[in-house]
Amino acid sequence: MGVAELLLLSVGLAMDTFSASICEGIRMKKINRAGAVLTALFFGIFQAGMPLFGYFLGGHFADITARYDHWIAFILLGIIGGKMLWEAFHPEISDNKEYSFSLKDILILSVATSIDAMAVGIIFSAKKTNILFSVTAIGVVTFVLSFAGVVIGNRFGGKYGNKAEIVGGLVLIFIGTKLLFQDIF
Repeated sequence: MGVAELLLLSVGLAMDTFSASICEGIRMKKINRAGAVLTALFFGIFQAGMPLFGYFLGGHFADITARYDHWIAFILLGIIGGKMLWEAFHPEISDNKEYSFSLKDILILSVATSIDAMAVGIIFSAKKTNILFSVTAIGVVTFVLSFAGVVIGNRFGGKYGNKAEIVGGLVLIFIGTKLLFQDIF
């Protein structure tokens, strides 16, 4: 796999995390640089870690994970998206709270948006791809796009408030639903 192909693959894999990062940025009343870096870091690590896991997994458990990964992503993204919608429709609760980085939420989002990348690692294993270079590229691209997503989401969320949070929640639910139907059909 060439560098250009790997970069395109990395961008493609990072699109779900980019969308989720925008949603994280929407939740921030003002930009929280530490939260933005931590969000991007978690997404980058998980997005790079799943192909690495898939690479070493090879074909051993590929059938089992492929059977359930879309359901896991659907449920996890539905939970986080639903939480965003609930907070948007209950502003009296969420408006009184200052944004704080939620390790639980970011872990759920990281797993949900990167679980499909495990299949890429299985392909890397079959094609004898340079795994360290590949996962590094995936992680760096994901980090950059995720950080940008948080900044974009914050600007959008600051301008549109609860409407942006509703859109963000719906986007996460849509991504989960898309992943579910993509694998079922």
